[in-house]
Amino acid sequence: MRFNLLGPLEVVSGGRMCTPTSSKQRQVLALLLMRANQVVSLDAIIEELWGDHPPHSAVTTAQTYIYQLRKSFSRELGEATSNRMLATSPPGYIFRIEFEATDYLTFETLVGQARALRNDGRTAGAARKTADALALWRGAPLSNVNYGRLLHGYAIHLEERRIAALQLRIEAEMELGHHHELIAELRALVTAHPFNEWFHAQLVVALNRCGRRSEALHAYQNARGLLSEELGLDPSPELQHAHEDVLRTGARALV
Repeated sequence: MRFNLLGPLEVVSGGRMCTPTSSKQRQVLALLLMRANQVVSLDAIIEELWGDHPPHSAVTTAQTYIYQLRKSFSRELGEATSNRMLATSPPGYIFRIEFEATDYLTFETLVGQARALRNDGRTAGAARKTADALALWRGAPLSNVNYGRLLHGYAIHLEERRIAALQLRIEAEMELGHHHELIAELRALVTAHPFNEWFHAQLVVALNRCGRRSEALHAYQNARGLLSEELGLDPSPELQHAHEDVLRTGARALV
């Protein structure tokens, strides 16, 4: 059985989808998966489901959702395996799975391997490994799950991990000299993440290194205007440095 979190929550068994249809069951399962192999207290499940206003029946209802999840896993895996996987462990429950059983844990493993490759100077391997990790993403994390407080924080964490992996891959690709190939992707990224100055800086650098200095200057001015108008901020040192490199390149061309 495989559990996918990097997009809509999916449960796949034997090539068949068996994702819970109940929104509350999906919410409980998502919380258990995000804390895989750790004890999740019953209080945490109740907080996730109902926040500061749990019903009087919250304990019984939460326990019912756990029972229903076990029952659905039992149909696929057998009762003994289901009970070992989703086990009672005071003060709550523990969901025991292997790293390769979820796309998120597989993603983290691949990104860790990519960082190790980059640290060893194996830049091409790092770029490929990070691309493999990012290929696991199917959309916004847990997009078919209603977030409570806890899952909202986890969803933000997942998205931050994706952006960090993107940065790692782009850094590796830039070191390999793939500036032209990155321009379209970087344009899309600055549109999707308009306040991420790192993406803006890389777009300026990529355009400059492709000899497209006027476009690089325009990209910098767009970023500076956006930061000033929307946030009242000056560009970051990294973005300013990318702009200065464009100006220096232009000056050298005139000599």
